[in-house]
Amino acid sequence: MSKELKKDKIVEELTDYFADWFKDEKAVKSGKMTSELYPYNSIFSPVKVNRITIKNRLVMAPMGNISMCEENGRPNEKMIAYFVERAKGGVGLITTGLVPISHGLDFSITEMGQLSYFPRIDRSRTVFAGWRDLAERVHSYGSRIFIQLSAGLGRVGNPQCLVNELKFPQSASMNPSWYMPELPCLPMSDRKLNKIIKNFGQATADAKAMGLDGVYLHGHEGYLLEQLTNPAFNRRKVGKFARWQNFGIETIKEMRKRVGPNYPIMYRIDLSLALNETYGDRMLKVSSLKKFTNGRTINDTLEYMAELVKAGVDMFDVDLGCYDNWWLPHPPGSMPPGCFLDISKIARDYFIKNNILSNLGIPVPVVAVGKLGYPDLAEQALRDNKCDMIMLGRPLLADPEWPNKVRTGRIDEICPCIGCQEGCINEFVEGGHPQCAVNPRTAFEEIYPKDPPMADKPCKIAVVGAGPAGITAAVVAAQRGHNVTLFDKHDELCGRLIAGSAAKIKFDVANYVEYLKGYVKRATEKYNLTVRLGTEATADNLGDFDKIVVAAGTNDTVLRLPGIEKANWKQAVDVLVNPSLVEGCKKVVVVGGGVVGAETAYFLNKECGIEDVTVVEMDKYIMNHTCTANRGHLLKCMYDAGIKLWNCTALKSFEANGINVRRNKSNTVPDPYLSWNPILPESVLNPLAKKIKDESVDEFVPADMVVMAAGGRPNEALFLELQDKFNTKEVYNLGDSFKGGKVFDATKSGYALGLHL
Repeated sequence: MSKELKKDKIVEELTDYFADWFKDEKAVKSGKMTSELYPYNSIFSPVKVNRITIKNRLVMAPMGNISMCEENGRPNEKMIAYFVERAKGGVGLITTGLVPISHGLDFSITEMGQLSYFPRIDRSRTVFAGWRDLAERVHSYGSRIFIQLSAGLGRVGNPQCLVNELKFPQSASMNPSWYMPELPCLPMSDRKLNKIIKNFGQATADAKAMGLDGVYLHGHEGYLLEQLTNPAFNRRKVGKFARWQNFGIETIKEMRKRVGPNYPIMYRIDLSLALNETYGDRMLKVSSLKKFTNGRTINDTLEYMAELVKAGVDMFDVDLGCYDNWWLPHPPGSMPPGCFLDISKIARDYFIKNNILSNLGIPVPVVAVGKLGYPDLAEQALRDNKCDMIMLGRPLLADPEWPNKVRTGRIDEICPCIGCQEGCINEFVEGGHPQCAVNPRTAFEEIYPKDPPMADKPCKIAVVGAGPAGITAAVVAAQRGHNVTLFDKHDELCGRLIAGSAAKIKFDVANYVEYLKGYVKRATEKYNLTVRLGTEATADNLGDFDKIVVAAGTNDTVLRLPGIEKANWKQAVDVLVNPSLVEGCKKVVVVGGGVVGAETAYFLNKECGIEDVTVVEMDKYIMNHTCTANRGHLLKCMYDAGIKLWNCTALKSFEANGINVRRNKSNTVPDPYLSWNPILPESVLNPLAKKIKDESVDEFVPADMVVMAAGGRPNEALFLELQDKFNTKEVYNLGDSFKGGKVFDATKSGYALGLHL
């Protein structure tokens, strides 16, 4: 008899809903940038937390400030300018990214040479000045700022501490490393845990002394604090921390002891890990998940939160999930708007029903999180008493002026987050620092001025291609005083974003397309910018320009293998914008398992009603180099939908009724649906990884249609021609026509070039 998994009904309903939420028209509408509820009186009403007043209900979410500090951990000008920009934008409360206080105890957080890519407040007085400067400058614009303190990362920390320094990562109990599940994390001793509690108290006292307005504990998502306060991870049998609530409660008591009753303490928590609800019986079969079936229920968490309030917590934000279902605490573009409002309402209602007040006798605000950057949705959530405050993370990276624009009703001017997580998360996972795909100034505020400087010598500039790279370069150049003409051979702006926004799960990109169209329109009205759509730029009509920028995009790859002339095939981008192309098809195979191929397969299944969809991919991973959260959510949804994913599979030839492939069927091939562990960056060696054996066989995949999603090649022909013909002029190659990439690459390069022209 199989083990009965402990589940919360509402969590199970939500995780099921997240697979095809877009069939709910009300949910679809809530994800639009509308202004029907203007003026937003609820958003812009003050709220009291402990003894301080926050001017509005908007909280900037904590997003890791990785590599935005000096190597000793002191906040540098990059980090300070980044936060000050959001304070200028009008947000009421800023929270920093996590700041570990367990260096020397949790080996996964410290780099070799005792360096840190995390900001620190625990090191020594050498780091204090940065925090004082940050607090003072944020306060200049009327915003409050809390520092987010973390006990450490534990099993979700960087396992290179073992590879580089022969030190095992640690956890609450013997738990597998998230990055390398073959690697065990050793239980941390009570002595070390007591030291971490003392460090929390000291860091809280230091934060208060530095002028920061409060502290904020990172207690969710499966980090070390949660590993100690959730029975899924904490399976200790002896010692005071065997009671899973004790570590968190003792931490709060120590913090209160150091700063007294009148200093705000906020706590970030998930009501449920949602692992059993996410994976069902796979929890009992997957070796790296088996230990985690006994997570807190919602009732367990609510009772724990009540104890935390008694110990001294003033405020919570709540969500679902952990690293092993990473898309929940990091909801990607494919997740619905306001995905956790039901969760925040549960916590808020519990506090009200049980008359749970802070130690100062005032209500404990509950902050809602999860895709709330749509003004009407945020306002309605407050009016409906689903939460007390609204947390915005990525929307404030995309547009720091979100609060000011919402307050003044300029909703159409808000640059929306597109949910790609390429800049805010994937960039620092790959070795950089947090940035933003749609805002090139994010985390470069200390370098790029808000208003582009005027050009010394205005000139006549042509920009060829009206995708995000071309649009950005053209508008910035026009802002600098140049006379700019933007050409595109199509009748519509935004290039490949049109296809990229067609699926309903890409509603955030659709919002961005509308924003870009308005962005260009406003620029034509204010600056010397002319747009010529439906006009193909050639060497013949570009001769009068002083400088030329080519942003001509890509050419879709066509795999010209034997039999292609008799195959029924289409490009994915064509199917997305014209789904009638697959009408009548019962079996479709998608060639290419990158992000476009995976999203197209899901579109074919969910929106076109094709039940038999197969994706073939040469790589060992589906959606490689895609943010773990975005990848994981789609993989889980495709597993549930029965979409067949064949990795380590090479296309060999076409037939009239399908394709021939060479497929490696070895059991050493990675599970294509694996969403509970990440893909390591290619520069990180996993010495414990199994080698893939080649046990390939030839197979035939029947299909009514083959959909190509094999990527594209830079369309550099025009650039090369112009560079040759106009060898005395400045000619630039930009965006996908230089290197096929993403919105993240396009906007950054377009902005930098626009400033240079």
